Amino acid sequence: MFYDELKKYDWDDTTAAIAAKTSADVEAALRRERLTVDDFMALISPAAVPYIERMAQLSRKYTLERFGKTISMYIPMYVSNACSNACVYCGFNHANPLTRITLSMDQVRAECEAIRRLGPFENLLIVSGEFPALNGVDYLEQVLHVARPYFHNMTIEVMPLKEKDYYRLTKSGLNGVVCFQETYHEANYKNYHPRGMKSIFEWRVNGFDRMGAAGVHKIGMGVLIGLEDWRTDVTMMARHLQYLRRNYWRTRYSVNFPRMCPAEGGYQPKVVMTDKELAQLTFAFRLFDHDVDISYSTRESPSFRANMMRLGVTSMSAGSKTEPGGYVSTPDALEQFEVTDDRTPAEVAAEIRSLGYEPVWKDWDKLYD
Repeated sequence: MFYDELKKYDWDDTTAAIAAKTSADVEAALRRERLTVDDFMALISPAAVPYIERMAQLSRKYTLERFGKTISMYIPMYVSNACSNACVYCGFNHANPLTRITLSMDQVRAECEAIRRLGPFENLLIVSGEFPALNGVDYLEQVLHVARPYFHNMTIEVMPLKEKDYYRLTKSGLNGVVCFQETYHEANYKNYHPRGMKSIFEWRVNGFDRMGAAGVHKIGMGVLIGLEDWRTDVTMMARHLQYLRRNYWRTRYSVNFPRMCPAEGGYQPKVVMTDKELAQLTFAFRLFDHDVDISYSTRESPSFRANMMRLGVTSMSAGSKTEPGGYVSTPDALEQFEVTDDRTPAEVAAEIRSLGYEPVWKDWDKLYD
């Protein structure tokens, strides 16, 4: 399990090693086609800032080689904001006084039909708060069965599950799982997640092993930019990705770097990442792993997403509603995060085409018995 691997690396030592990188380290990394984690650390370090243009050119080169001029399109469907956790940065925090909604299967079906009217989406991301009594495995299995006639590729972003439950859901139409570790800083993790199952660091970080062992086709990873030093956190994630590729090599992988915003309840991010720093991180990840899918959500602005899709980003959401039932109506429920790019899917797709790229609505089909 990765938790045992992670214990080999000291947080403070990693932070110091990144800060100590020099321009010579950056230049050495840029000369290599296959990078080590140590090379990755050089490319995200302050020493790499003068080399961002070179990194962008290499990132574009590798992205075109692996993905061509395509952008994979997906859309999230929030099915429940019921949550037993108390994450200090999240609008779904159990302590927040908000209307809790868990969609019925009729409502799920109505959401699916509304999404289909927005555009030819085939990649659906099903999102739920973590409240096993209301939105546990039985509920998720029902949602997958209802959504399956509408979408060919279905991914979940829900609470970490047991291996047998991931396997069970793959037999019900599940293609992928997205899980944000939030932060790899174990000592501070509890401060951000004081109660609920999410407060158990080891259970969450080992969830990716359970996904891989269950044969999940695609695993999405991410840290929340703003909780801890972003350079150290993404280095730990790079080590995690390298470990997963080594142990679950049949699985595909994606990464996402959501930047934190102030949350209901008064949370303020500890670290603020600039656009330039997010670009540097994106290029570094593409150079580190030529095949990983790099995803930007509607948290990011239209202009920034347009620039980055030509330099390394390979998938984007569009038309996102981040509250349950949001595609059918405007429910009295708090959004999990604020959408910055509020354009329609058709508008996003038109811009992608205007830049010489092709929006890809359908990824792959999985056959069933």
